[in-house]
Amino acid sequence: MSGLKDLLRTENLSRADVELILATAADFATNPLKHSDSLAHKTVAIYMTKPSTRTRLASETAVAHLGGTPIFLRGDELQIGRGETIDDTARIISQFCSALIIRTYAQSDVDELGKHASIPVINALTDDDHPTQLLADWMVIREKFGKDIAGRKFVYVGDGNNVANAWLLMGATMGAHVVAATPNGKFAVDPAVIAKAQSIAKASGGKVETTHDAKAAAQGACVIYTDVWMSMGDSESERAEKIKALTPFMVNDELMALTAKDSIFMHCLPAHRGEEVAASVIDGEKSVVWREAYHRRTTIQALLYLLTRGELKGN
Repeated sequence: MSGLKDLLRTENLSRADVELILATAADFATNPLKHSDSLAHKTVAIYMTKPSTRTRLASETAVAHLGGTPIFLRGDELQIGRGETIDDTARIISQFCSALIIRTYAQSDVDELGKHASIPVINALTDDDHPTQLLADWMVIREKFGKDIAGRKFVYVGDGNNVANAWLLMGATMGAHVVAATPNGKFAVDPAVIAKAQSIAKASGGKVETTHDAKAAAQGACVIYTDVWMSMGDSESERAEKIKALTPFMVNDELMALTAKDSIFMHCLPAHRGEEVAASVIDGEKSVVWREAYHRRTTIQALLYLLTRGELKGN
């Protein structure tokens, strides 16, 4: 298999890869059973050590639409939970399955699985990154704004977490003007991620900004995106500190009023109304969160189809 074997990190995708994934996903949105025999008589392992609603439903449905059989595996159902190495696990799964979708904590675990597996490995969320979510997000952005995004500003507001990381990296890859508005200090985006995104943007013609002022970031934005303030794996002991730091970054009607006339609100879900977002916003007319959730399936289906055929090239 030539080109890109896995999708381990958002930054692994070239713009051409993303465009191909989006075009393929658009086909699957119109006709979910197109290429319904591409995984016929094949299995795909879906290994999750974190709870999931959208990712699990999207992944299992995507495999089924391609004619394959999804095999769902929890963290406590494999010998890796009793000390078997990631190397050995990757080799075993590769003998039975045609691809592996993983949702877990450590990015290093996903990287190691990709290194040792002979089949495509897809990162469906780690503590550091969330590439499949951003593909779904860009499907919605493309549907709403088309390919011409000149003069548009795409803003993430809230915790500098894995989604914020992926937001900057994917936006930079697409040549967009992307902003992350987060608290200063330990809840800000990792400086290494910012540097990587800025490097990508330099080549793509995009623009990457970070700020600690939510209102300034929202001014004229065409997208306001947020995520939960307490992510899976966050320490409950820091909840009070985190809520206090993030309260000025709540997406409410006042913040949305600063955005462009045709702006949209995005959230990867699950959402905590009254915390990171007001109910009036997420349930309002600018919200596209359900369309984002829908495109988790189309984009994972596209990824599976293209990776198992060796059609993505990478950077």
